[in-house]
Amino acid sequence: MILTGKEDLRVRKTITGIKAAFEALICEKEYERITVKELCDRAQVNKKTFYHYYETLDALLAELQRELSSAYLERIKGFRLPEELDRVNLEFFLYSAEQGTAYEKITISGVYRAIRDEMIADVNDAGWGRSEAFRKLSGYEQRMLLTFVNNACLGAYRQWVEDGKRMPLEDVIEMTNRLALGGVRSFFQ
Repeated sequence: MILTGKEDLRVRKTITGIKAAFEALICEKEYERITVKELCDRAQVNKKTFYHYYETLDALLAELQRELSSAYLERIKGFRLPEELDRVNLEFFLYSAEQGTAYEKITISGVYRAIRDEMIADVNDAGWGRSEAFRKLSGYEQRMLLTFVNNACLGAYRQWVEDGKRMPLEDVIEMTNRLALGGVRSFFQ
């Protein structure tokens, strides 16, 4: 249940508690091993309360995905692609660095590939879908471009996290933009 701020205080506390417990469990174990009972115990709610708000754990995970995607999309909504890809990448890294361990796990772990692919599709549709230059490409060219850009940026983020974030974020952003922009600019020439 995505909170609007108009809910009763008890509802807000319950939903916030469920989400916090879920994110903590994501950090501790693989998604397939999380149970509703364990989540409810951690959130200190009964199963009936959980099922009042969510049909399944998958529904909760999908909501988390929508929240993460929409917050990032809000940050990049005015940018034009491919012209401002450097700014989109900058915002991706800044946004990602502000998130917690659960976001990192969802973004880089193979276990969360399906939910990550949905997040990527949302971002691609909102960003590249508005691009006139992108729409002029054939379907195959579009898929190749998106594969390249997504793999370059996510791969750089994954490497940065796996290396313990030792390199300054600004350096990672600059290096990623140099690599990705070089490829994208030459692609559109």
